[in-house]
Amino acid sequence: MDRNNNQIEALRPTPTSEPTEMQPTRLDRILASEEPLVPSSGFLAAVMERVQQEAAAPPPIPFPWKRALPGFALVAGVFGWGGVELVRLGLPALKQTTLATPHLPPGLVIPFEQAGWVALALALSLASWLLARRLAGRSGLL
Repeated sequence: MDRNNNQIEALRPTPTSEPTEMQPTRLDRILASEEPLVPSSGFLAAVMERVQQEAAAPPPIPFPWKRALPGFALVAGVFGWGGVELVRLGLPALKQTTLATPHLPPGLVIPFEQAGWVALALALSLASWLLARRLAGRSGLL
C-alpha cells in the first residue's frame, strides 16, 4: 500500500513543473520499479488441460442442408404463390374501385376474412410461444 502511495505522489506535478506534461524520466522510473507479473502456480497446468479437452472434443455436427433445402424451397414457393394470387385477385378489384366508393367484389371478401382468422391464429401462437419462453427462462430451463 505504501508503494502505491509513493507512485501516486511521484505522478503528481511539482509546483515548478508544467501540470500538462509528464516528464519521461519519472514515468520510466515508475514503470521500472513495478514487479514483473508471474502467473499463479496452477495456471499453466489449468490452461493446458483446457486446451487438451478442446482438442479432444468431437467436431460439431454440421447443419443438414440437404434436408433443409427442400423445406426452404417449399416455403419460398408458398410465399411466391401467395404473392401471385394476391396480385391476380387484387388488380381487378383495384380497377373496379373508385376514390368515392371503395368496394371489394364478393369473391375477395371471403379470402380476406379467412386471412384475418389466420393472422389471429398466428398472433395467438406467437404470444403463447413467447409466454412459454419467458416462463421457462425464469425457471432456468433455458
